[in-house]
Amino acid sequence: MAQQTGLHVAGRWQTGEGEIENRNPSDVSDLIGCYAQASAAQLDEALDAARRAQPVWWAAGIQKRHDVLMAIGTELMARADEIGRMIAREEGKPAAEGKGEAYRAGQFFTYFAAEALRNQGDLAQSVRPGVEIDVRREPVGVVAIISPWNFPVATPAWKIAPALAFGNAVVWKPANLTPASAVMLTEVIARQDIPPGLFNLVTGSGRSVGQRLVESRTVDAISFTGSVPVGRGIASACCVNMTKLQMEMGSKNPMIIMDDADLELAVAHASGAAFGGTGQKCTAASRLIVHEKVHDAFVDGLVAAAKGWKVGHALEEGTQIGPVVSEGQLRQNLDYIGIGKAEGAELLCGGDRLERATEGHYMAPSVFAATRNDMRINREEMFAPVTCVMKAGSYDEALAIANDSEFGLTAGIMTRSLARASHFRANMRAGCVMVNLPTAGTDYHVPFGGRGSSSFGPREQGSYAAEFYTTVKTAYVAAGNPE
Repeated sequence: MAQQTGLHVAGRWQTGEGEIENRNPSDVSDLIGCYAQASAAQLDEALDAARRAQPVWWAAGIQKRHDVLMAIGTELMARADEIGRMIAREEGKPAAEGKGEAYRAGQFFTYFAAEALRNQGDLAQSVRPGVEIDVRREPVGVVAIISPWNFPVATPAWKIAPALAFGNAVVWKPANLTPASAVMLTEVIARQDIPPGLFNLVTGSGRSVGQRLVESRTVDAISFTGSVPVGRGIASACCVNMTKLQMEMGSKNPMIIMDDADLELAVAHASGAAFGGTGQKCTAASRLIVHEKVHDAFVDGLVAAAKGWKVGHALEEGTQIGPVVSEGQLRQNLDYIGIGKAEGAELLCGGDRLERATEGHYMAPSVFAATRNDMRINREEMFAPVTCVMKAGSYDEALAIANDSEFGLTAGIMTRSLARASHFRANMRAGCVMVNLPTAGTDYHVPFGGRGSSSFGPREQGSYAAEFYTTVKTAYVAAGNPE
């Protein structure tokens, strides 16, 4: 089946005012297609259509919303291999990871299909005789969703699914680097029996489509995942219209390796969390804080593990790390390697561009040692297959280093001590803490989010998603005279 390359606005596929090329980062000679860019008029049409469709969708009832979301989720899971290969082809993660992402996207929809049926309210007694009170959740209205390229199907799924489950309409602007995955997800959603304009795909640049979207008075709520600078700009725009806002942004996730840790397990978890997905995960372990007693042994193991990863074409059998998503991202990564060296960090392995059989954006996994927490490579999110090791003399010092960051998304500790693990869980300032697990890897039925510059607004995922995608109404009703 030929894939669409256009926009989906007001229930129809449309061409845009221009196009962008979409090329495979594993092989830049592979042109996936040319994808439409929305005009200002098309964005406005999408917003108007969403405003009209939303009350129709809300009136359709919980069974209808359940059935539609269940159908979307079931199809995504059934087509996980096909969709996953497209994710691998245009984003660069290995095909197995792409398949897992597509399947997880389906799970988000089936989970929120069930949540649609559980949208129950509360009854309360009034302090006034003869008055009844009920409290219920209603949709916020039109939700703008702005999603990143690193998880081009899973991240929008965990936003779109609750938005639809709780009765909202959606206008979705995906990242321009991954339009093919966005179109595939849209095809699945658009073929369902939903009001025209309930779900809209508007591709385009952040400077044009994105800016106009966040400034629109038609939008009731915005859910954004991306960088801190862009997030701050969106927050400023939202203040003008008092738009409800939820954001997931940067991270600089620490993992503490204590002197009593299982070193083999610690190396495996740290390496996987740092380099899996080419380090292009908001949950990647980019700061490794290692007790001085096991520092040298851990570093030796980490370097050996980094050198052992197979970097190659995302669709090639046996590939463990695919290419960096784009040439621009690769240049930024290599710039950070230079910054780290200039700051006095010791590059133990990697840090260079790799040549493969096809021309792509390949980079070797990189380990910096002898780093300090005040170095830029330990303060700024690199979004690269690069991790930095710091030495600590005690648990208290390690925890202080871990907490010394503007970010607070995920954090981990490797230890056999129940007391340390319990103290870490209570005192690590992060939204998600992991004990003897990688910092990357979260479940779909529980809340996800961080602290500080990592997040803003209500949590995503699980039952906590209702806090953002609904608004609470309290109704007071006079019971009346029974006669």
